[in-house]
Amino acid sequence: MSGNPIIEIRELTKFYKGNDEPAINNISLEIFNGEIFGLLGPNGAGKTTTISILCGLFAPTSGKVNIDGLDIHSNLDQVKQIIGAVPQDVALYPTLTALENLTFYGNMYGLKGKDLRDKIMVKLSFFGLEKVAKKSISTFSGGMKRRVNLIAGLLHNPKILFLDEPTVGIDVQSRIVILDYLKEINKTGTTIIYTSHYMEEAENLCSRVAIIDRGIIISIGNPKELVSEHPEYKNLENIFIHLTGKELRD
Repeated sequence: MSGNPIIEIRELTKFYKGNDEPAINNISLEIFNGEIFGLLGPNGAGKTTTISILCGLFAPTSGKVNIDGLDIHSNLDQVKQIIGAVPQDVALYPTLTALENLTFYGNMYGLKGKDLRDKIMVKLSFFGLEKVAKKSISTFSGGMKRRVNLIAGLLHNPKILFLDEPTVGIDVQSRIVILDYLKEINKTGTTIIYTSHYMEEAENLCSRVAIIDRGIIISIGNPKELVSEHPEYKNLENIFIHLTGKELRD
């Protein structure tokens, strides 16, 4: 890749209290403007920890993160204005409606009034949810909740979007709609960093991927180039299994 990285990670390490082994161990990585970058790994590999640090939710034990030229430690408020985050667990209030949830999140980003409502309704319409805008989230299917969860992270049109397992456990139709939308916003300039267990999805979606295991990045590159470098393994899933092993993870 050429040009300046939009995200720079330098020697990033994170220990959790009571654990002798680091969740991530001396990671260094560059992600470039306009990429769809996949962070792939087994359960417990360090994906969510890395995303959480990049979003400013956790402080690293050591190391440095720059986002769009800003040190995240000393400029967190500025960084939060240009990033969107969609967590693995659906972060919606079940007793509130979709419209109420999204209004709440929009207000957190400083969005108000008619402009916010118009943004919400346009996105609900795109994701096929405009007719249930005033229904309680508790009545929604898993796929519907995932779609609202994604909208919440997009309302302020972030320059960089972090997604932690955005399509886990949902129906095929919802997955297709979400992935198609991610491709569209990426075409208009949004840089996307996402974690996934779905290797075929990552192979088709990402411009580059990093495979992480036990807190260490063990391979990085364009998915098709990684496959061509290991023709005996045929696809990204087989390469992933080769690099991380078949041992079951909790």
